[in-house]
Amino acid sequence: MEQTKPSKFKRVCVFCGSSSGKKLSYQEAAVELGNELVERRIDLVYGGGSVGLMGLVSQAAHDGGRHVLGVIPKSLVSKEITGETVGEVKTVSNMHQRKAEMAKQADAFIALPGGYGTLEELLEVITYAQLGIHRKPVGLLNVDGYYNCLLSFIDKAVDEGFISPTSRGIIVSAPTAKELFRKLEEYVPEIDELSSKLIWEEVERPNYVSESGVTT
Repeated sequence: MEQTKPSKFKRVCVFCGSSSGKKLSYQEAAVELGNELVERRIDLVYGGGSVGLMGLVSQAAHDGGRHVLGVIPKSLVSKEITGETVGEVKTVSNMHQRKAEMAKQADAFIALPGGYGTLEELLEVITYAQLGIHRKPVGLLNVDGYYNCLLSFIDKAVDEGFISPTSRGIIVSAPTAKELFRKLEEYVPEIDELSSKLIWEEVERPNYVSESGVTT
C-alpha cells in the first residue's frame, strides 16, 4: 500500500467529547483520526483528557509515536483526567487560556463528535476565521452524519443572510479522517469584503501566531 505523503501541517488541534458517545462508530472515528495523524506525521494538540473520544484519539496518536500536547484547566483535571495520561500535559488557569494555547500551537483544527464544549471551541475558531484573525483550516469529521443538523443550520443562516457564502466556505467537512485531511490540505482561505477591511491590533492576535512568528 502506498504511504501517505507527509502533511503540510505540523500540529493539528482536535476538539472532541470527554464522553465516548453511544455509537461505536464515534469511537472508531477517533482512533482512525489518531492513526491518520500518525500516517501523515502530524502531532496532536487537544483538551487534555484521557477519557471518552479525547482519550482514544490521544492514545492512538501517542502509540504511533507522535507528540501529544494536552491543555487543560487546573479546575478540570480531576473531572476529565482519569487513568494514565499520555504525552505532555499543560495545565492553564481557565478555559479561555486553554483555547488560546491550543489555537497558538495548531496549524489546523478538527472537530470530532462532541457536546457543548466541542461546539463552543469549534464556533470560536470559525468566527475568528470569518473575522480574518487567522487563516487556519477548520474541519468537521462528520461521522455518521453527526453534524448534519449543524451544517443545515449554517446553510439556513446563509439563505437568510446572516452568514455570507464566503464565510460558509470556512467549514470543511467529510465523513472519514482520510477524506477530511485531503480537503484540509487543499483548503485555500477566502477573506470576505468585511474581514478584509478589518485591522486587528497585535494584542488581539497572539493566540494565532505560530512559533515561527508568522500569523496564519
